[in-house]
Amino acid sequence: MANLTAPSLSSTCFYHPTKLNSLGNLNAKLPSSKPQYKPITSMVSVPTKVIPSIIVGGDISLGKALKEMGTGQDLVLNTGEPIPIDFPGPILVCTRNDDLDAVLESTPQSRWSDLVFFQDGMLEPWFESKGLIDANQVLPYFDVSRPGEPPVDGITDVTPEGLTAAFGKWAADVASRLHAGGLTCKVLEKEPFQKQMMERLLWISAVMLTGALVPGTTVGDVASEAHLFELAYLIPDMITASQDETGIEFADTGTFDRILAYSRAVGHIPAVVEDFKWRNGWFYSITEKAIAQGKEDPMPLHTKFLKALNLI
Repeated sequence: MANLTAPSLSSTCFYHPTKLNSLGNLNAKLPSSKPQYKPITSMVSVPTKVIPSIIVGGDISLGKALKEMGTGQDLVLNTGEPIPIDFPGPILVCTRNDDLDAVLESTPQSRWSDLVFFQDGMLEPWFESKGLIDANQVLPYFDVSRPGEPPVDGITDVTPEGLTAAFGKWAADVASRLHAGGLTCKVLEKEPFQKQMMERLLWISAVMLTGALVPGTTVGDVASEAHLFELAYLIPDMITASQDETGIEFADTGTFDRILAYSRAVGHIPAVVEDFKWRNGWFYSITEKAIAQGKEDPMPLHTKFLKALNLI
């Protein structure tokens, strides 16, 4: 691990022993606790029929997978192609985050409320800048990275009910499509959805960053005992900083459990840092703000890892 030897990590980590204690004994099995999310499926029934949709990003794995879950009546578009005003139903956006501006520009403003975003990362600042209030979102806790193979659902021993979640006016219809594809998906109200969104952001930022320090590492490797020490220091700092920044508290004390369990469930995925400004870059912006105010870095190990990878 470049510039991050075991002794240096040890001295850094034990500088805050309460952070380790808050995560329990990492040499034993961590206690599991199911997330206390509040589904609204009892109030909004999930339809059994998959309705025709527009799929933007049909040339990438996620778009192709969503098309396969449909009935053959979807309109599949590549990024940048104009979105018609007269094709009703949800608009499933499967593009990279950096293509979202192009998607919005190619969408008639009267259809913006039909856009359903599948992207990972902190999207709220972008939503606010575009006036997208209560935008439809999906947290895709499944993997479609293996061409020709069905999606791998992120069901774990900690969350056998699955973690994929949808929010917004098209949430129930998106859940129906995913169910048709053999995947789990729950429909959440905004507050519990935001809590789970923050946890998803934490997973993809902390686990990918930790693994990227050693080329060839997978997210499954990061969930092994070899990396628990780094995560035990990194994750609590990132939780505290993000909660202070957004006011969104994490769902419960089972966050660490779920992060490790999901990493094991999709353990074959390479640990690489992508979409920096939407993920780790958002966390680093909190650090920059604190330093500009004359405060200490709230996430020193996160910053150290970013520097080791020449990301800042």
